Amino acid sequence: MKKSMLMFGLALVSFSASAQHDHASGTAEKATSKQMAPMFEDQNIGLAYGAYIQLKEALVASESKSATTAAAGLQKSLAAVDNSKSALAEAAKVAKAATLDDQRKAFVGLSNEMTALVKGAKLSMGTIYLDYCPMAKGSWLSNDKEIQNPYYGSKMLSCGSVKETIE
Repeated sequence: MKKSMLMFGLALVSFSASAQHDHASGTAEKATSKQMAPMFEDQNIGLAYGAYIQLKEALVASESKSATTAAAGLQKSLAAVDNSKSALAEAAKVAKAATLDDQRKAFVGLSNEMTALVKGAKLSMGTIYLDYCPMAKGSWLSNDKEIQNPYYGSKMLSCGSVKETIE
């Protein structure tokens, strides 16, 4: 009886370890499927781009307060970027917008200005995707090929397509 209990215990521990191993490898696969954030030769544009991505993600999640905070952070980052006056003005519109819908409308102009800045900068590593939503008539920058629409959030999360790859 003791021997069969011991065997059962060892089998249970072995199964548990195997299940944890499979779970861990699945998590690792999911983590590596996301692209690494691109890096720029100019650190200031890299910081501004990172702040822009935070804003985009807040809009995707339909989190207006987070979008306001991210837009304010983007403004601070853009202050250190050459030729960013237009982008700075567009970021201010997003930060001052009273509603989520107004933030999303202002994001169209901001995305156009950020695209111009990013295309004028030099990437030292990574890829940026320029996505477009015909329903919103707006584009946005993304680190991932997978569409996550900031203009409609969960209502139409996958609406849009990759229009350009920036490397």
